[in-house]
Amino acid sequence: MSKVRFSMLAGMAAMIAIPVAGDAAVLGPEAARCTSGTGPAMLVKVVGLRSRAGAVRARTFDGANRKSWFDKKMALKRTEVSVPAGGPVEICMAVPRPGGYVVDIRHDFNGNGDTDKADGAGASGNPEMSLFSFLLGSKPPASKVVVQVGQGVVPVTIVVKYVHGGSFKAIQTGGR
Repeated sequence: MSKVRFSMLAGMAAMIAIPVAGDAAVLGPEAARCTSGTGPAMLVKVVGLRSRAGAVRARTFDGANRKSWFDKKMALKRTEVSVPAGGPVEICMAVPRPGGYVVDIRHDFNGNGDTDKADGAGASGNPEMSLFSFLLGSKPPASKVVVQVGQGVVPVTIVVKYVHGGSFKAIQTGGR
């Protein structure tokens, strides 16, 4: 095969592998696990971001241990990624074995690593929570937040909510 023909074929193959503008890759250090479908894992789609600034942190917890939910010391896994400029925000969260898990999200709006009033949060099942119940450490029912994960990859959509008045509210963002 001539060098010119080989170069053209190689160039065409490279163009096929490039994602179309607007498509975003799965984020996180275990992204290959979700894109290949090799679980057990959760593909967490984060929606409702107020802006494309800062970072998003995802954590997983043992669904059978209610006391562990949302406790940073009890997280099974923690993944933090920069918010991409466009496209979906999808983070692959591998879990150790099939079973029930809870996942939470925090949008670190200014990217400083601290929890601030401008930050947003969400959890699997998208439970309704007031600021008062959050401060008291109330936990939503397991039937609402525990995700059953088998051998494959389970999609989980989490709507990020921000403090507004005395409760957490989703912000209408036009599909972000």
